[in-house]
Amino acid sequence: MVDLSKMDKKSIGKCFDLACLPKNTTEEVVRAGAKDAIAYNTNVFQVSSPFWLPIVLEELKGTDIKPSCCIAFPFGSTTAYAKAKETEQAVEWGARSLDMAMNIGALMSGDFKSVEKELKDFVTAAQGMDTKVIIDVAFLKDDEIAAATKMIVEAGVNYAKTATGQYQGPTMEQFIIMRDVCAGTATKTKVSGVKFPRPQNAYNFLMAGADLIGTRAAPEIIDALDTMRAVGIVPPYKP
Repeated sequence: MVDLSKMDKKSIGKCFDLACLPKNTTEEVVRAGAKDAIAYNTNVFQVSSPFWLPIVLEELKGTDIKPSCCIAFPFGSTTAYAKAKETEQAVEWGARSLDMAMNIGALMSGDFKSVEKELKDFVTAAQGMDTKVIIDVAFLKDDEIAAATKMIVEAGVNYAKTATGQYQGPTMEQFIIMRDVCAGTATKTKVSGVKFPRPQNAYNFLMAGADLIGTRAAPEIIDALDTMRAVGIVPPYKP
């Protein structure tokens, strides 16, 4: 669990994956987003596909912020082969963190074998880079959330992620299902799709045990840290 009492505005940036995912993203937007990632010291700067990675690497050069992209985003319904090839290209182009959208249609159809294969192939194709798998809990029943998370853990994926952020985000109850499945394993949790008001909700997920928050609103949330401390959502800073 992240100890927020030990974090100031600089260090808390590492609890956030800053995302730049809209369909109408331009080079100008990507460059501006990368600059925000540097200014707020985030864990990664993430784009929607490998296409933008050369620009991301250029902007992040000399920093410890990880270039990141999504795979099969946002639907996740491409084949395991296509996902693995996209992952391989992303790694070749410099991605150090990758978020793959799970084929939840296969999951909901009971085709666990196909889901297990795409997870295994994804981890192999990532070649040791950080792996994160998105399940979009808003479409799933509780037992499906638990089953998806269990498969993520068993495949050796680094993070189980709640949502793409393109649809409805997770409830606290849905996150807790994922958190509890991951407890005691090497797999951590990432919450995306944080609802309004984002600062309050993001910090509550971190307090509940989330390891990372993925959001385009990382600057807004980090800027709100002092207010969240003042109202008691985040504990006082004790360096």
